[in-house]
Amino acid sequence: MGSIQANLQELQQRINRACERSHRSPGDVRLVAITKGAPATKIRAVFDCGIRDFGENRVQEAQERIEELADLRNQVTWHMVGHVQSNKAKLAARLFDIIHSVDSVKLAQVLHRQAPETLPILIQVNVSREETKNGFEIEEVASAVKEIRKLPNLEIKGLMTIAPIADDPEDVRPVFRQLRQMRDSLGLEHLSMGMTDDFEVAIEEGATMVRIGRAIFTERRKS
Repeated sequence: MGSIQANLQELQQRINRACERSHRSPGDVRLVAITKGAPATKIRAVFDCGIRDFGENRVQEAQERIEELADLRNQVTWHMVGHVQSNKAKLAARLFDIIHSVDSVKLAQVLHRQAPETLPILIQVNVSREETKNGFEIEEVASAVKEIRKLPNLEIKGLMTIAPIADDPEDVRPVFRQLRQMRDSLGLEHLSMGMTDDFEVAIEEGATMVRIGRAIFTERRKS
């Protein structure tokens, strides 16, 4: 608990400084704690520190974790941030409060049919055009948004991207900037971008949700 609390305090300070540099309010940035591989005890510790947004990468693992933490269900928001296969869409639509990773019109159509009520989603964009990443390419986004907006059970809240791995976070600033420009052109609200290694640059470029796992759950080395 002590290590997680210290990690979160340091993380919030870094978020605050990034917001100050970009003349933004820290209240405009949601910290989504990515719980991949974390035991329920650690997730509860993060909850006890005040975090209410939690993200998962895999539907099947998320089901087990969400069920284990069923007593928190009405107090937290569960975010799906990983790739959703069509055959897992029914389960994902029922487990998660928001899905960041809608990467095809086909997936959106399946989620629309399976959602028990209006489901908030983000459109995943492969800004860097990496073959190993999912998502629409920039020039496909506007038409995809137009098509997905026809599905009444889905509500498009914004865009999401995963930046390339870089030794210097400044190298991926153009990726975040391009996503912000696309978000603005579409009149959407949210930008889900930035992880442990690059979230400060993402905030400076307009991120409203940052997806942080390692910086929260990694144990600190004792000096």
